[in-house]
Amino acid sequence: MTKALIVATNTPKFNNVDRATGLWLHEATHFNQVMTDNEIDVDYMSPEGGYIPLDPLCLSADNMDQVDWDHYLNATFRDTHLANSLKPESVNPADYQVIYFAGGHGAMWDFPENKELAGIAEQIDQNGGIIAANCVGVTALLAMRKRDGNRFTSGRKLTSFTNDEEALNGLTSEVKFLPEDELRKTGAKFVKGDAFKPNVVVDDHLITGQNPNSATAVGEAVIKDLLK
Repeated sequence: MTKALIVATNTPKFNNVDRATGLWLHEATHFNQVMTDNEIDVDYMSPEGGYIPLDPLCLSADNMDQVDWDHYLNATFRDTHLANSLKPESVNPADYQVIYFAGGHGAMWDFPENKELAGIAEQIDQNGGIIAANCVGVTALLAMRKRDGNRFTSGRKLTSFTNDEEALNGLTSEVKFLPEDELRKTGAKFVKGDAFKPNVVVDDHLITGQNPNSATAVGEAVIKDLLK
């Protein structure tokens, strides 16, 4: 049975300003929906396990669509996946053919240097699985290494939330770093699309999306890869 592991942040607040953050719901729900539509079971993991906070802005009427509401009002999604996510130490990478790092600004505080998350993803990659990530969630790749010790992102085509999008958000001076800049520093071949428009980059079994609006397309690219 094919299974996907969705990874989300535990960070509820920016560490330098009084601003709430967390998972951007749309990034989890839309990827989850594609998995469900294709009869792929999902589990949720977070760096510490347990509660996954939601960025309050993602719950506004303008940002919620029917897929988001269907998940948000689903007891299993809300009370199990979000409220009681798995801890890394309880996850066996061999059980999963896909790992997907969802975004939300909280991820830039507990993804980029997390060796436990990276180790799970590295094992899935070495087992021939798919590494997928979206928006700020792509920063989880910064902690990953290849078998030879070099950075996983070096020489790989990918995308993430861009400098332009962060500037349009008005958060350039408040975020911990700019994902685009940090990924470029590692030698990644960064592929930038139009701001807030869906953009997915596929490099073998590495699939990345630029922004929340790319989550569905990331899921669809994962399914296409699984069917090869």
